[in-house]
Amino acid sequence: MSEYPIEPSPAADAGPEVRPMIVTDLDRTMIFSPAAVQLPGPDIEAPTMVSVEVLDGRPSSFMTLAALSMLSDLAHRHPVVPCTTRTREQFERLRLPLGNRRFAITSNGGTIIEDGRPDHSWRSNLEATIAAGGASLAEVRKEAKLRTQGDWVIKRRTADDLFCYLVVDLAKLPLEFFPEWTAWCAERGWRTSMQGRKIYSIPQPLSKSAALHEVAKRLDANRVLAAGDGGLDSDMLEAADLAIRPRHGELASENWMRPNLTVTENAGILAGEEILRWFADNALPTG
Repeated sequence: MSEYPIEPSPAADAGPEVRPMIVTDLDRTMIFSPAAVQLPGPDIEAPTMVSVEVLDGRPSSFMTLAALSMLSDLAHRHPVVPCTTRTREQFERLRLPLGNRRFAITSNGGTIIEDGRPDHSWRSNLEATIAAGGASLAEVRKEAKLRTQGDWVIKRRTADDLFCYLVVDLAKLPLEFFPEWTAWCAERGWRTSMQGRKIYSIPQPLSKSAALHEVAKRLDANRVLAAGDGGLDSDMLEAADLAIRPRHGELASENWMRPNLTVTENAGILAGEEILRWFADNALPTG
């Protein structure tokens, strides 16, 4: 028998391995248009900002230089999964430091991109579920057009043959339109969300949370952190173990709260920095 006591190996004392996954909305959560920057102080105190998207030859989305660095560091340590209502084409305009990103979720959960390729099986199963209940996209688009003949409508768009949205002039938007349109959609298996100048109409089965669960399963993640600012992010935030939202946006206007939720101190582009610090601090449990 050895005269030395046998020390237990570190692995024997350790609990189950923590495998985190970070899921984040993009627009107005991680990246910001010029109109959404919302700097709190004088211009001379503004942080250095970097363009991460160019549209029609002009910069259209920004992060602070500090946030860009934090995102790069985070993505090298943990899986970071962008989860956006943007279509795949709109998402691929972005230049984000996500390292060897394996997964992304676009079209509000309609497309899962794995290793740079869309998952056609996920999409076909989702389309079958949508078709099985509720109004069709064509029916919703037709009704939306009938209800939006005023000069307050700037654009009508269909996204990825899954959902549609309006771009409106907020100063001219009739007060009754959004609640009445929300009620009409709810009766037909659709939901709505108003984010800035955009009013989205989305079939109920199309959700970020369903795609989140699928990607978490593929990554074998057992700790999910999520961030988002809009109504279309709420199911994703509820599905996460821990969640954070900025002090601006649709959810902030509704004072939306949940037990697992943290709210940033900052609004605008500085909230993006705060969210990234929160992700880094909470990806692995302490103590």
